[in-house]
Amino acid sequence: MTTALLTHEDGLNHVTPPGHPERVDRLMAIYAALDTIEDPALVRVAPPLGSEADVLLCHPQSYIDKIKAAAPDSGTAALDADTHMSPGSVQAAFRAVGAVTKAVDVVLDEEAQNAFAAMRPPGHHAETATQMGFCLFGNVAIAAKHALERHGLSRVAVVDFDVHHGNGTQDLLWDEGRTQFISSHQMPLWPGSGEPSERGAHDNVINLPLPPESGGAKMRQVYEAQVFPALDAFKPELVLISAGFDAHARDPLANLNWVEGDFAWVTGRLCDIADAHCAGRVVSTLEGGYDLQALAASTKAHLEVLIARGK
Repeated sequence: MTTALLTHEDGLNHVTPPGHPERVDRLMAIYAALDTIEDPALVRVAPPLGSEADVLLCHPQSYIDKIKAAAPDSGTAALDADTHMSPGSVQAAFRAVGAVTKAVDVVLDEEAQNAFAAMRPPGHHAETATQMGFCLFGNVAIAAKHALERHGLSRVAVVDFDVHHGNGTQDLLWDEGRTQFISSHQMPLWPGSGEPSERGAHDNVINLPLPPESGGAKMRQVYEAQVFPALDAFKPELVLISAGFDAHARDPLANLNWVEGDFAWVTGRLCDIADAHCAGRVVSTLEGGYDLQALAASTKAHLEVLIARGK
């Protein structure tokens, strides 16, 4: 089969203020890196614009209305200290939702073995009715609900290896017993959530804090000891990945000190889980990563593993 890559120029129209780490250049760097992949097994799929019905799977109408109303006619507008919008941000956010839901469709409909949605703004910090941490809509949580409600799945796993805790995904899936949410993240670090005691309403949340400077070896140990056994016990019918690359040693916002090989390793091992339980079905979506060189190289390493495992 093939690996689907879903991205769209709308992601370039979400503009943040000068000096902001979550910037248009992130997507441009990823495009440059992925353009060097010449493999017929990588198929580019144009994502549709997500709908309000998609977003309503996780967020209330009042929140959608608030986000729409917050978009400026020109320049940028600050929703909070970290999260900004420009005139193109609403369409970019809906296109990001459309990318992850379409990615789920193509994988579950067996049009591709796995998929990667390279879009921005990211999503894993957006809570039920609160934008946060550069994020407007909870993209990966919406993808999970889409798989459950519209494809009839009964067990969907979400694994978040972004360096920051996926507080938004945790909030959106807290009461959803058909999901398993696993987040590894540096602690202490913003947003300050993600303690192991945060377990979800159905014991469906697993938080695995990692100490600063711990490196990829510690991550691999934790994943082997805790993440993979939990996933094996859950037996997911689909594996979703919140693929943040800000745990990289070059990233300016944190210091877990992973390298490209660590992202490739965890991607491959998550594909092993998917092979064992759900015919290799994996959907990954872009989250953080703010050093352009590290982001580009790590994203390419992630996608190359998906391509190799999707053949």
